[in-house]
Amino acid sequence: MTRTTRRRALALSTAALGLAAGLPAVRAQGGENIRIAIGTQDTTINCATGGLLIRELKLLEKYLPREGRYKDASYDIQWKNFTSGAPLTNEMVADKLDIGSMADFPGANNGAAFLKAGRRSVFFTVLSGSTGGSGNGIVVPLQSSVTSLSELKGRTISVPFASTAHGMLLRAVAAQGWDPRKDVNIITQAPEVAGPALQANKIEAHADFVPFSELFEHRGFARKIYDGSQAEAPTYHGTLANAAYAEKHPEIIVAFLRAAIEADRLFAAEPEKYSELIEKVTGIEAAINYLYHGPLGLQTRDLTWKPEYRKALATSIDTLKLLGREAPLDAQTFIDDRYVRAAFKQSGLDYQARLANYDRLPLKANDAVTGRPIADFRRVAGIWVQGEPKVRHYAAIEGALVDLRRIEQSGAKVRAVYVHDLIHRIKLLAPTTWYAQDAKGQLSAFLQKDAAVGYANANKGRVLDFAGARTAVQAAA
Repeated sequence: MTRTTRRRALALSTAALGLAAGLPAVRAQGGENIRIAIGTQDTTINCATGGLLIRELKLLEKYLPREGRYKDASYDIQWKNFTSGAPLTNEMVADKLDIGSMADFPGANNGAAFLKAGRRSVFFTVLSGSTGGSGNGIVVPLQSSVTSLSELKGRTISVPFASTAHGMLLRAVAAQGWDPRKDVNIITQAPEVAGPALQANKIEAHADFVPFSELFEHRGFARKIYDGSQAEAPTYHGTLANAAYAEKHPEIIVAFLRAAIEADRLFAAEPEKYSELIEKVTGIEAAINYLYHGPLGLQTRDLTWKPEYRKALATSIDTLKLLGREAPLDAQTFIDDRYVRAAFKQSGLDYQARLANYDRLPLKANDAVTGRPIADFRRVAGIWVQGEPKVRHYAAIEGALVDLRRIEQSGAKVRAVYVHDLIHRIKLLAPTTWYAQDAKGQLSAFLQKDAAVGYANANKGRVLDFAGARTAVQAAA
């Protein structure tokens, strides 16, 4: 078989493969001008492989069907960017968009809104998420004395309404045994408004979705006090479609998914490079994009419908009741995994194997100081130096802090310093993290101050902030 013949065989019959996966059959229609209107959330970097990267790298055009019923078709690809899922849903329901990416909670709102309009939408893929819950977070102004969610009773917390962070906040408040309508004052505030409000100390706390909690930390005017991993509530971002559109054009949905699979592969191979691209397009600093999607990142890019993500959607549907938005929506029928299974098959990938794989993007690196392979990731750290294409990795926080001093003394600037929470195993920004130094001088990192205190007490150690940790390490060097 020639190379051309093999290529045609692979591209051939998207419809046939779709039928094998149980997708709907559609009669051929020649000469169509087919609209593909896609709503993205560029600054919500979890959606990058289902939006920004596909658009910027022109990956969808690579996989759109060109044979069979699509032999003479032309495509009108339209992209529209949103800052959250709610306005994106409005345009999908108004038939201005065919496909849109958002998180589990706004996705549940999407399904409810379509049902209210007498139609249906389908959730056809996950893009990125955390089965452990990390991604959503609550921050306070940098100078606030608040160090935990338990201290926010009776206070005002802002959040983008109808967002996945809103759902997380409602569940976190309920877990405290509080009534979200009486024990806290929850107000709506978009990320672009909350940032300046935090900076000016005009709000007491703010809950937000990917990547704003960490972004506000990185920009130096907020401190994260709560991460969704503390609630152990799985969360994800994924992509939905108007069900009628997906049934009419299953091949296009599969093409979109093949583009997302390639975007994911590219990001995994060169996370720094594509973190830079996201910064160029959105202004979200590459250091934050890497925090989420680099090795051992806060989130795992994953297109498979793991049971935890199905549960997250069911929980989000239940959470709608707290807002008085009940709808006859069932997670198991709302999710339609036929399209992603077909896309995996066409891409030569094993969907079942990926479904069973819970690993984050692995870190395969040598210690930047010793040169030895890093094998224990509990206290791993990283430094991204301005002008360097790759992040430097360290087997221990102490090694990173010693090297940090050398880097600064050389006159170089540092983009970010990363550490990992010893309890929740999530990547943190080192300057706003708490540390416990044990009797042997070993440092461990913690998101929560009370966790650092507990560890220090149990190990005859002491609690330090970032400046204190640096001083302690330098004194011992």
